[in-house]
This record gives sequence, C-alpha cells and structure tokens, in this order.
Amino acid sequence: MEKREFWFVVGSQSLYGDKVLQTVDARAREMAEELSKTLPYPLVYKVTAKTNQEITDVIKEANYRDECCGLITWCHTFSPSKMWINGLETLQKPYCHLATQYNKEIPNEEIDMDFMNLNQAAHGDREHGFIAARLRMPRKVIAGYWKNPEVLSRLADWMRVCIGVQVSQNLRVMRFGDNMREVAVTEGDKVEAQIKLGWQVNTWATGDLVQEMHAVTEAEIDALFAVYQLEYDIATTDLDAIRYQAREELAMKKMMDREGCRAFSNTFQDLYGMEQLPGLASQHLMAQGYGYGGEGDWKVAAMTAIMKAMGEGGNGSSAFMEDYTYHLADGHEYSLGAHMLEVCPSLAAGKPRIETHHLGIGMNAKDPARLVFEGKTGQGVVASLVDMGGRMRLIVQDIEAVKPILPMPNLPVARVMWRAMPNLTTGLECWILAGGAHHTVLSYDVTAEMLRDWARVMDIEFIHIDKDTTSHKLEDELLVKDLIWRLK
Repeated sequence: MEKREFWFVVGSQSLYGDKVLQTVDARAREMAEELSKTLPYPLVYKVTAKTNQEITDVIKEANYRDECCGLITWCHTFSPSKMWINGLETLQKPYCHLATQYNKEIPNEEIDMDFMNLNQAAHGDREHGFIAARLRMPRKVIAGYWKNPEVLSRLADWMRVCIGVQVSQNLRVMRFGDNMREVAVTEGDKVEAQIKLGWQVNTWATGDLVQEMHAVTEAEIDALFAVYQLEYDIATTDLDAIRYQAREELAMKKMMDREGCRAFSNTFQDLYGMEQLPGLASQHLMAQGYGYGGEGDWKVAAMTAIMKAMGEGGNGSSAFMEDYTYHLADGHEYSLGAHMLEVCPSLAAGKPRIETHHLGIGMNAKDPARLVFEGKTGQGVVASLVDMGGRMRLIVQDIEAVKPILPMPNLPVARVMWRAMPNLTTGLECWILAGGAHHTVLSYDVTAEMLRDWARVMDIEFIHIDKDTTSHKLEDELLVKDLIWRLK
C-alpha cells in the first residue's frame, strides 16, 4: 500500500481512424503527465479504450492491482457507452468521471469538421455519463477545464477520499477491553461494519497490554522521552509520569504494529493493572496517524484513522473529539470540545505542553501526563458515524474553530472552541435529530464534500448540517432517507 497511483482511462472508438486515435493517445499521455505534477498521487495513463474488451481488461487489472486506488475516465471523442457495460459492472475501485476537454477555448480560425470530430468531449462525456447513471454506479463527476485550479483541487480531494476508502477496506482496530458500560452510541454491529466498511474490530485484554508494558526496556523509554522533549514543552517535574506514558505508548504501538492495526480504543473502566490512563501515550500515537476512540468507541477510532489518512500528507489535522460544554451567551454561542486526556496535537495552535494533573475518573493510581494546548482557528468539520440498526449513517457538520474566548487556566486538558453551523442551537437540534454521537472526528483538512464522496463509495447514508440547514428541512430529509434506506 506504500505505492499508490490512479489510472487514467480515455474513451474513444475506431470510427475516427488511426490519425485521430494517435492524437487522442498523445494528448491523454500529456494530460496524465501534467496532472501528476500537481496532484498528490501519480495519474498513470493506461489506454485509449475503443472496444468492450479493452475496457473490461483494464478494469479487471485495476481491480487486482493493490497500487491502483481508483480510476479517472474521460471521453476525448464519442465513446459508445454500451461497450463500457461489462467493465463497469465489475469495477471494484472508486471511479471519477472527469468531464473536460483538451482545449480551453473554441479556436475561431481552426474550427472545422475535422476539429469537431476530434474534440467531441461534450458529446462523449454525456454518452459515457449515461451508462454509469443507468447502472446506478457510485461515482464522482468533476467538470471543468483540466488545468483549472478548482478542478485540480477537487481531483486532489477525490484522490485523498480514495486513500480513505483503501485504508477503510484494510483497517484493523484493536480494542483494549470493551465499551463503557451502559453507553448506547458507542455500540454497533461489528460484523456489519466489516461487511460494509472492511473494518476488522477485535478485542485484546488489558492484561495483554500490561504484559507488553513489562517487556518495554528503559533504553526504549529513554529514546521516546527524547522525542517528547523535542516535540513538546515539558511543564511538570513529574518525569516518572511521562516515562510511564512512554512505556504505555511503546507497548500499544508494538501490539498494534504486530497485529496490523491502525486504530485503537480503551475505556477508563477497564484498565486494571495500569497506573495511568493513557493520555500523552494516546495523543502521540494519534500524531503518528493512529486512530483513537475513548470509552471503547471503535467507530470513532476507525474514522479518525481514515480521516487522518485522507488529510494532507497522509496524516492530516484530524482528531478524536467530544463536545464537552457550551457557551450560551446571546450572540456568542460556542461549543467547547475536549476530552479527559486524548486530543491529537495535530490540532494545536502552538507547541503543546506536557503537564500532569489529577484525573477524577477511572482507575488512576497516579496523576496522568497529558498534552495541554489550544486548538487552531479555521474552517473545519465534525463527523460522527452511528449505527442506525441495519445501516450506518455518517453525520457531518460544518464548523468554524475560533481561539477560545476564555483562558480557562484551571482546565488541564487540550481544548478546541468552535462555532457550529448554522448556529449552535439550530445545529445542536439538527445533530440530535440525526442521532449524532457525543464523540466525533474534528478535522481542519477533510471537507464535507470529501466525506460525502467517501460515504457514496462505501454505500452508507450521509447527512450534512451546513449554514443553510434548518431543523424542519432536516426532519423531512431524515424521514425520506429512512424510507429509502429501509428499502435498500
């Protein structure tokens, strides 16, 4: 999975003759090379497909090549869509239809029937689009000139979505213990999750982790402690607490890497034999791209890993989050997000501090070390995946993160403050109507459109709460979608 690329398949037909097809081939090759200079992953030109067999063959190859993360198609000329049926029916990779053309403008002096026969993207893309619609295929359609910055940006985002799809289909989640007792929303059907999303979610006993911790050496702890010193400001004299967190991190990482897991969960009710709830340990693991979920929430752990992989550089500013409390002053309504200990430092506005404080919940013989910081400002989303019984629902809300309006000097945890869309109260009503969880993934670089695309590929329900959402419209949408998804 380290080698990732996308395949460019161009549609045409033999009716135009060899000269036209040679031109199409040369232009397609040029476009793939130029686009690869800007897009986050290489775009590999594979074929100008002229027959049913050529299309079927390239799609079969794409299905079985792990490095191929998705197909981008374009019809330079007219490509009769019946010859796409057999191939598209077997496609198992994400699929984007780029509706573009080689030339940006109509050339006034050059345009004649030869030009028209060669440049039929307006004709070919509509024919090609019909068959995907007829087959009811999940797909992304991006229209516009192929060198346009907005088109390039949308293509790049779609590629990152495909990385999220690939990560999801191969994701393993390690649960240390079970869910927090009596909590509903963190529960879910793990078998359905594996069928639908590809996740393998299994449990390891806390005793297994404690045993692994005993095997960690002092030299390993010294090396990780040096990393902490480099990346964070140490604002505590309790160095033993930090070293204990390093021991926890090293043990969890060894176990996850050995089992091929990219996400993990735990709960403060189920950490017997450990002196501290993993705070700094969980935060630093998230900074390395692992997903995390508190209180045994394996769904948010998995989504954190997936959204991190979809972010910039393959490990973006996405993190496990929880709505903790509200600021309800008229005209200044904000949500304060935090958790007991575990918020990823990828959200930090400045250099995080390592602090130790008492934690008045859970099994803690000693005060846990954790990173404390304020979150960055900027546009973002919060996302929640919930099990509605028979189907999964992904709920996404647009937010605007702000600098916390209060210093909160006695709050010893990482915190992010944001303005929910369309506003706090309406947004909260909509979130509750949709069944959104108290645990979310907050992201600064994964957009609602990207998550909609991911949900489309995974064939799950998607709900978006934005600046124009009202509770009445959302209630109607939920009713209609409930009827539709019950029939699927």
